[in-house]
Amino acid sequence: MKYLHAMVRVKNVEESLDFYCKQLGLIETRRYDSEKGRFTLIYLATEEGAPEVELTYNWDVPETYGNARNFGHLAFAVDNIYDACQRLQDHGTTILRPPRDGKMAFVTSPDDISIELLQKGEALAPKEPWASMESQGSW
Repeated sequence: MKYLHAMVRVKNVEESLDFYCKQLGLIETRRYDSEKGRFTLIYLATEEGAPEVELTYNWDVPETYGNARNFGHLAFAVDNIYDACQRLQDHGTTILRPPRDGKMAFVTSPDDISIELLQKGEALAPKEPWASMESQGSW
């Protein structure tokens, strides 16, 4: 058995690609448009051949997904958690759980999918403004 991907539904392709590709750094590995089914599937990964995140966009259905808690989060290891959080914050993403410990942070996608960021290797030394930043919302 081989793990392939996790799927999340998105309301806006451009916003989602901006978040997942430009801000998080994933790459688009493939895309499938179904005229008959009226949907688009966009597959993203950290690198070619890695497990993917499948973004599903339904063309004709304005969907609201609410805040279901049955899906927990997607997690990504990052080279520098402080740089990753700063890059996301500079693009308008709210840091819900800041990396106070130099090891873990949570943000959400434009469609309220919880994203966990984990520092590769050992935790970084505590650093401001992250060390004193309060958590907000839920993740």
